[in-house]
Amino acid sequence: MHMSDGIVNAPTSVSFAVLALAAVGLCAWRARAELDERAVPLAGLVAAFIFAVQMVNFPILPGVSGHLLGGALAAILVGPFTGALCIAIVLVVQSLLFADGGVTALGTNITNMALIGVAAGYGTAVLLYSVARRGSEQVRTRVLGGIAFAAAVVGTVCAAMGFVIEYAIGGASSTSLGMVAGYMFGTHLLIGIGEGVITAVTVMAVAQARPDLVYLLRRSRVEVPA
Repeated sequence: MHMSDGIVNAPTSVSFAVLALAAVGLCAWRARAELDERAVPLAGLVAAFIFAVQMVNFPILPGVSGHLLGGALAAILVGPFTGALCIAIVLVVQSLLFADGGVTALGTNITNMALIGVAAGYGTAVLLYSVARRGSEQVRTRVLGGIAFAAAVVGTVCAAMGFVIEYAIGGASSTSLGMVAGYMFGTHLLIGIGEGVITAVTVMAVAQARPDLVYLLRRSRVEVPA
């Protein structure tokens, strides 16, 4: 998922860098409403966990590997705006210190993984959680795990489609858009399944031990009138 330098042309890279900078600034402002004395340590742990897991690749197809993106995981645990900040920080550190993703592609990578991936994953989680909660205010942990799994798959595929849109706007390669779109969708659907398993297991573990730390659960309790 990490884009290297030169995948899209300079005007496209600059445009998405400006978009990413503005969006991250908005997330920093809105994250103040999500963070409290419980969420701040968890946000640091989430960022560290995502950074560590992203360094571990797992095989998908011969010559193709993937890693956890972490957008849905971060959004479910600490909130969408804080989650986007966590992913953005991880991407900046990886790009500048570990050369994982090009510096000129940092704006597109943040747009895809920290913005699109988080928004799509969290939106899916909220929708499915609201449906699961209709019959009862209590949602079983295994149901929450299924919600997290689906959110991670959707977030991963949507992040990959973000790259396809950027490639369509200013792709610097002669590879056809249809081939790029088909390859990205197919491989990242498989990556999303692996990410879904990791996300589901992590969310269920936190929900069983400390459900008060899961942002999705805390948000739903605030919405229920006393």
